[in-house]
Amino acid sequence: MLELAGLVLLGLGIGTYGTIVGAGGGFVLVPALLILYPELEPEEVTAISLGVVFLSAASGTASYARQRRIDYRTGLLFAVASAPGVVAGALLVQFVPERLFTGLFGVMLLGVAAVSLWGRPLAIRKPLRGRGIIRRSVTDADGKQYVYAYKIWLGLTLSLGIGVVSSLFGIGGGVIHVPAMIILLHIPVHFAVATSLFVLAFMSGGASAIHLATGTLGGAEVAKVAALALGAVPGAQLGTYLAQRIKGRSVLILLASALVVLGALLLLEATTGV
Repeated sequence: MLELAGLVLLGLGIGTYGTIVGAGGGFVLVPALLILYPELEPEEVTAISLGVVFLSAASGTASYARQRRIDYRTGLLFAVASAPGVVAGALLVQFVPERLFTGLFGVMLLGVAAVSLWGRPLAIRKPLRGRGIIRRSVTDADGKQYVYAYKIWLGLTLSLGIGVVSSLFGIGGGVIHVPAMIILLHIPVHFAVATSLFVLAFMSGGASAIHLATGTLGGAEVAKVAALALGAVPGAQLGTYLAQRIKGRSVLILLASALVVLGALLLLEATTGV
């Protein structure tokens, strides 16, 4: 019973924080599961994480849709582009040794933190024009209009690679997609967060289906997903509420701070075995 209560509280925190930064919370949940359940194999950890991320992302997406902060055209393009990578990552995870898995995950988190803190959100730049450029003009529920543009080939390539990494590490991809969309594609922070969560629902849902089909998401794992989701689903609703009151730069700082701490802890565990 104590374990169940602990998982619900963990899910609440992950759902809230993950939705604020548009990352779904998998980048926090995976290290937590590695520490709480050292007996679990990497593929079991990713399966549990992706199941929770899917439910949390679906909940957060519904709230962001009401705020009209989702760029559906961009989100659908990126979701389709990520699909082959999601399949590849879900199948590759069973071949990665646990210690190597932990170390690679730590390095990846530190790398994303560095990228997240580099420069400032670039949505204020003059939108690109020309061939191969997608130009977007979107208006949120408050009537504020945003105009931005990005190179389609860059967005699709990033999504494919993020699909592999997200499925392999069980993080859903938002932790990489958000800084990439803001810094490389010049998408406004709050639209990047909401659209990332929309894409995340597809990514994590597809990967979870694969884990169900291959048997890595079985009875014991499903029970943990259910307990975590009891907190993560309402947590995602709270996260979307709080996200409206947080400035864009603060979102990047929140994201990068957690990445640095978690990345360092995982590297320490991988190198020392502690």
